[in-house]
Amino acid sequence: MTGKGRKDFPANLQPYISKQYYQRYTPIDHAVWRFVMKQNHYFLKEIAHSAYVNGLKDSGIRTESIPKVDDMNTSLAKVGWGAVTIDGLIPGAAFYSFLANGILPIATEIRNIQNLAYTPAPDMIHEAAGHAPILLDESYRDFVKKIGEMGAKALSSKEKLEVFKAVRHLTIVAEDPASTPEQVKEAEIQVADARMKVKGLSEADQVSRLFWWTVEYGLIGELNNPRIYGAGLLSSVGESQSCLKDDVRKIPFSVEECIKTPYDVTKTQPQLFVCKTFGDLVEAVDQFAATMAFRKGGTESLDKALQTDSVATMVFSSGLQVTGTLASILKDENGDAVYFRTKGPTALSFDYKQLDGQGTETHRKGFGTPIGSLEGNIVLEDCTAEQLQELGIIKEKEAVLTFQSGAKVEGIIKNIILSENKPTLISFKECTVSYKDMILFEKSWGTFDMAVGAKVISVFAGAADPNNYYEYEKIEEVEEIIGQKGWNELETLYEEIRSLREGSEWNEQSLFHMNQVLAILDEKYPKEWLLRLEILELYKLHHGSHSKVPLLIERLENTAWDSSVKQMIQRGLILIHNS
Repeated sequence: MTGKGRKDFPANLQPYISKQYYQRYTPIDHAVWRFVMKQNHYFLKEIAHSAYVNGLKDSGIRTESIPKVDDMNTSLAKVGWGAVTIDGLIPGAAFYSFLANGILPIATEIRNIQNLAYTPAPDMIHEAAGHAPILLDESYRDFVKKIGEMGAKALSSKEKLEVFKAVRHLTIVAEDPASTPEQVKEAEIQVADARMKVKGLSEADQVSRLFWWTVEYGLIGELNNPRIYGAGLLSSVGESQSCLKDDVRKIPFSVEECIKTPYDVTKTQPQLFVCKTFGDLVEAVDQFAATMAFRKGGTESLDKALQTDSVATMVFSSGLQVTGTLASILKDENGDAVYFRTKGPTALSFDYKQLDGQGTETHRKGFGTPIGSLEGNIVLEDCTAEQLQELGIIKEKEAVLTFQSGAKVEGIIKNIILSENKPTLISFKECTVSYKDMILFEKSWGTFDMAVGAKVISVFAGAADPNNYYEYEKIEEVEEIIGQKGWNELETLYEEIRSLREGSEWNEQSLFHMNQVLAILDEKYPKEWLLRLEILELYKLHHGSHSKVPLLIERLENTAWDSSVKQMIQRGLILIHNS
């Protein structure tokens, strides 16, 4: 089985797909990756869920160098999934759509050494070392796909989009080595300000919190002795250890509690939720999905879509799917929707395939239609051809359709579209549509296409047929020229140590070369700790009793590092000592 290529993805996901320029990774990038992976293999085997531990061994992800996403795509194809490169933080709906399609989106950037313990920005360590290994477990994979399907269809809000933009800006600033503390602080303030403007929790917010407290930061097993399965914890060298301490509150998992609990991507989590099994997660999120607009439909769901001011799909009981941005909803005295109108490009589909002649070129300025049964509680989509004729619904004949709501459609039948032998769309010419004393459509406006459907049974974010609804400009993939890297001196030193470590033999010349690198570090790079750990590792492997070993350990242990670096060094020393 082979992996999935770019052409296999829906059009709405195409703009987020990027290319992994592998040769751009520096020797320091590979060293950061190696450090985290060695830590994960050693420290997580006793505290992570067995699905992750086994997946780490079986995924084929190498420890010594950053993986190629194409190789991960091939590896995940064994379980019917795939992997694709994306450009940093992408909108939630797009991220969930990838998961719903069985695709792990991977940001190809890698955190800089200053953020080695944790970064709020998506990166290779988080995606490849955190998410990918555990996806080899079938029950967990089913859960991720289900929550992906929910997230892809969840309705959001205009204000939430502004929050996303602010968070994306923060992740970029936080990962940029040139950013000042003031710039990071300003970006954090922008996120806080954007969040202050959000009123209430949209469906997308609820799914986001549920995803965060499970897929990203979930614990599993017994409350007093849980294991880690959340990728955010698995990919955090620091938090993977601290999260199991008593000062982090452990709460029994429930969808309701997860949704009530906000999170901050820039801080360690003060509480975590513990589920018993992945099967419990699947059952719980399925029950929650039943409360969402894509399962419930009705006026309440239309109201949610109206608040998003973005593309959504309204599904009628006939199966007709209307994709567009809701502009208005007309309601009766009971508050039930009797007519809705979209604005801007709108398309009509059936079974997720756009109907011929009913795309955005036809409905470029919007689409309006009544909802409900005809007088006498006649459900049009249940009518046979003979019953339609009895109602006067005959091509090229004038018809008057009066709905129970009081809406009235009068005009000459131009066309009747059947889907699975049932009417789904009736087109009129010389048509007038009214509701009480309001004119909703005039004859001079042209053809009136009326959706057939007694009810709106589902409303979800995005398009029914994204390949036909969305347009995207094909991004030409430029082949990367592989040649001499313009590494700086420190990057070159990392590469030299890597070459010594991976060399076919070790001799006196190797030792001399390593001592030269260490001398340059002592002279020019007093705060360079990771490369010193790699050098110590080689000393312990080939010259354990060398006089430089205790000096190097003393330098690593006694230099005035900040707390997070000190923690990394201590864990590195433990690993070297026990290797």
